[in-house]
Amino acid sequence: MDPSAMRVSYQRDSLDEARAADQPLAQFTAWFDEAVAAGVTEPNAMTLATVGPDGRPSTRIVLMKGFDAHGVVFYTNYRSRKARELEAHPFVALQFHWVELERVVRIEGRVERTTPAESDAYFASRPVGSRVGAWASPQSEVIANREVLVSNADAASARYGENPPRPEHWGGYRVLPEVWEFWQGRTSRLHDRLRYRLAPNGDWVRERLAP
Repeated sequence: MDPSAMRVSYQRDSLDEARAADQPLAQFTAWFDEAVAAGVTEPNAMTLATVGPDGRPSTRIVLMKGFDAHGVVFYTNYRSRKARELEAHPFVALQFHWVELERVVRIEGRVERTTPAESDAYFASRPVGSRVGAWASPQSEVIANREVLVSNADAASARYGENPPRPEHWGGYRVLPEVWEFWQGRTSRLHDRLRYRLAPNGDWVRERLAP
């Protein structure tokens, strides 16, 4: 199949100023709830873009584990590549792509670590296997084979049993949004794009962008 011949006409919905919320958090909440109700697979999955010390960008998929007026939260290994890049350049871009709804949400902003108490609370809510995995995986490091992970997991399970504590090298990050963009696919590639940017006075400015 020739990718250049592949075409999709977007016509499920529209996004205009009269329907959009005045504040980006309210707009995101409405769209996220609709994605959940529509049965979108892992609607909290998002692309996280970072920049390393060498100035090169990198992306990966992470899972959003919370959002509110304070920001968007995800968790990871603080020794991973993404974490090292965040320490070097504490600014990120996020992107949600809800294909079934022909929607994209983009977020740009500064990032900070969550508090140890927040990380502890979320870690305690994870399945035991996931908590063991946080001990077993030297994330982003080269390993000889999968048996290294299995052996590490067996050792962590033997040591901690059913209640593995949170490793000090594992925890959360909170993205503090400065820009939100909501993209709704439309016909003839005349897509709707509404951007909310944080003004110096703390207000959100909503504006339409050309597709």
